[in-house]
Amino acid sequence: MTAEDPLGLLLAVELFEDFNQNDHTRLRDASELVGLSRNDVIFEESAEAMACYLMVSGRVAISNKSVDGRESMVAIMTRGDLFGEMGLFDEGGRSAEARALEDCTVLRIPYSVLRVIWGDRPELLWSVVRLLSRRIRATDEALADSFFLDVTGRTAKHLLDIAGDEDVFEIPITQEELAGLVGASRERVNKAIASFLKLGWVEQDGNRYHILKRRELEIRSH
Repeated sequence: MTAEDPLGLLLAVELFEDFNQNDHTRLRDASELVGLSRNDVIFEESAEAMACYLMVSGRVAISNKSVDGRESMVAIMTRGDLFGEMGLFDEGGRSAEARALEDCTVLRIPYSVLRVIWGDRPELLWSVVRLLSRRIRATDEALADSFFLDVTGRTAKHLLDIAGDEDVFEIPITQEELAGLVGASRERVNKAIASFLKLGWVEQDGNRYHILKRRELEIRSH
């Protein structure tokens, strides 16, 4: 490894939480740090899948594209997040595209080393079951949001997700990308944000946003 040793990040990955020290060392030794620039595509939708990736720094967008080129952003990956693991279990192609939103570093983990570890100790596959169960729950929640939350509610929810625990934050994606994440037009998402500004829930200074009334946003996002 020529940059930060990612062993600490590997130890914190939910999918690998039952691995022992030797397993984590095998993962690290078989993996490769990859540097990316903004808009670099890590993998395309439907491409053959041979590895998963762990975020070391920066942000990566996971998105789908329609036949007419429109993009729907599914998630934003940040430090410590694992992505691209689905192909490990079903041997299918990539279900989405992964693209760097800024300069970042990822750890490329070959499927082959994971298959050897799980083949040697299949009892570790319970962590896979837990992960997939949580993914199904998250999909159910997203589906419910699309039915029960309007654009303003979904916008509030995604702004809170982007902000995390911080009250001052920047939106690391374009207006079009944010609209794709919300699942609405850019105009409607901008209108929702304008309403938050008018209500005094959020304050804007250039590219920076300051949450003034987090509780109101939380209520609006449910």
